[in-house]
Amino acid sequence: MTTSQRTLEQVTMRRVMWRTVPLLILCYIASYLDRVNISYAALTMNHQLGFSSSVYGLGAGVFFLTYFLFEVPSNMMLHRLGASRWIARILLTWGVLSGAMGFIPQIAHLTGLGPQTVFYVIRLLLGAAEAGFFPGVIFYLTLWFPEAYRARVVGYFMAAMPVAGVVGGPLCGWILGLNGVPGMAGWQWLFVLEAVPAIVLGFVVLFRLADRPERAAWLAPDQLAWLVAELGREQRQVQHRARHSVWQAMTNPMVIALSLIYFSMTYLNYTLGFFLPTIIHDFGLSDQKTGLMATIPSAVGAVCMAFWGWHSDRKDERKWHLAFALAVGSVCYLAASLMHTPLAIIVCFCIAAFGIYGAMPVFWTLPSTFLSGASAAAGIAVINAIANLSGFTGPYLMGWLKSVTGGYTAGMLAAAILGGIATLTVAGFGRHRFPVGQPAMQDGLGK
Repeated sequence: MTTSQRTLEQVTMRRVMWRTVPLLILCYIASYLDRVNISYAALTMNHQLGFSSSVYGLGAGVFFLTYFLFEVPSNMMLHRLGASRWIARILLTWGVLSGAMGFIPQIAHLTGLGPQTVFYVIRLLLGAAEAGFFPGVIFYLTLWFPEAYRARVVGYFMAAMPVAGVVGGPLCGWILGLNGVPGMAGWQWLFVLEAVPAIVLGFVVLFRLADRPERAAWLAPDQLAWLVAELGREQRQVQHRARHSVWQAMTNPMVIALSLIYFSMTYLNYTLGFFLPTIIHDFGLSDQKTGLMATIPSAVGAVCMAFWGWHSDRKDERKWHLAFALAVGSVCYLAASLMHTPLAIIVCFCIAAFGIYGAMPVFWTLPSTFLSGASAAAGIAVINAIANLSGFTGPYLMGWLKSVTGGYTAGMLAAAILGGIATLTVAGFGRHRFPVGQPAMQDGLGK
């Protein structure tokens, strides 16, 4: 590659990065806040509405049942209608429904249903509304970024998750302090105020996000030509190695294997996201101090996610980057289950955050090594849909084990064991383990 070609590539990718990724990061921050603010609301909501740990765990997790059912249809609609319109629709509908969570008592009074039933129904509707956002963005990034850039760019995008934790902790703690202003509880204000960014961003996405590079009027002709040619070359290579229909992608053994690995990863993540504030709060800390303490692992995770994705790209290696990060997360969950002070638990979860968050951008480089086009949209959606069932099983199991045992040790041990199984699975991957006739899969994990 000549100096001028290298310069063209760098300038083009920098421009694409700044045009697309910051907006998507903001959307993901809004998404994650709307998804996990229930963990902060639970500090006072559960008592006021009379919810037990089991009721809360089921309500937190039932979101992922409809999320699972609508994930693939949503991503196929994004592929057909374009990212800007469909992602905007997702943002607007989940914003409205998330805000409705703040009016559970009022809705229960108007409908004659119990608060518990209203809680479950809104969470089910919210899961259906948000389905397709994350896999849709992952698929969208494959349309804009060549393979050599994907781990870092997914890392930048997914760093929004821990960043949301850093921002969300103090913010949620502050909003909870608005109790009775005017006439609503702090947990109600939490849902209402944190729904606003999603609605606003829905309109921004509609008018600012270009569906494909060919529609990017903000790219210079030579930049557009290089990007389209490079993405086209990679897509032809993938199609040459292995062609998949949408159905074949959804039932592909490698897609299922990746789904189960990512299930373990999201189980670790949601166990942390939904219950860390409660674990810390049970040591007797105030709402505000709980919010501040719970942000520390997220801050560590944000840095590690961006760094580990960049490091994986730089080394051009995926398998051991993924296995090592998973191993760190699993071991630290095991250690956390044995700790008995808030400081020791926070230290364990800070180190675990490296593994939990660092593994994610590396993982999401893998599907596009053997899927493209509509099959990639379907395959990515299947992986994310199956994996996010852990968002149901994780909180529910954690809540049930807490009710049975009176503590969080058993729940954290279960997460550590699941993470250990995923680590061993990834470590066992090798070229000889893949089905004959699917060499692209070998390229993805056998590096």
